[in-house]
Amino acid sequence: MGDNPMSRSPEDSTNLIVCSTCRFSKDAREDASGRRGGALFAEALAAALVEHRCRDRVELQEMPCLFACTSHCTVYIRAERRLGYVLGRFVPSREHAVALLDYISQYLDSSDGVVPYGNWPNGVKGHFLVRVPPRGFVWAPR
Repeated sequence: MGDNPMSRSPEDSTNLIVCSTCRFSKDAREDASGRRGGALFAEALAAALVEHRCRDRVELQEMPCLFACTSHCTVYIRAERRLGYVLGRFVPSREHAVALLDYISQYLDSSDGVVPYGNWPNGVKGHFLVRVPPRGFVWAPR
């Protein structure tokens, strides 16, 4: 697959991919010190992950631009044989990082990536943008 980091084969693990170039907020590209919201959110997630119960079950990765520019601080959760999710409009804070990791813990405990809405932490409600079917998924309507 070459040396291109975009062409790595997917691992049989759960990845939390953070858009490192995301805006800081709806109205600001950067914070007062000139840092992008995505980079700040990646740092908040990395710091929270160190002591979170899912730390050994999820790999935090960064990617420049997930093309969700209208939804600042965007992430993509993906795993083999589970639904994937793109979430955005987070504040690059520890509070939002922990809420997202709490959701991911439940996601990891599911067999298919579906976490019942009643179990979602408040900090992720209203942040879901896209649901991505796993490779080979075929929808069979009832």
